[in-house]
Amino acid sequence: MPTQEQIETCFILSYRLTKMYVPIYLVTVDSRTKDVFILAGDETEIIINTNGYWRYL
Repeated sequence: MPTQEQIETCFILSYRLTKMYVPIYLVTVDSRTKDVFILAGDETEIIINTNGYWRYL
């Protein structure tokens, strides 16, 4: 289950991606690290840590 910070960050990033017409293909939670993983567009991969901070891979 994602944290509140992850949910808020995921919502904001999803909004920004779809506003730029980038399709979002996958959003999942890594069961080992509890990080949220977003796969969007051709090469966009984003990890959201449990504290809500995110980074590109």
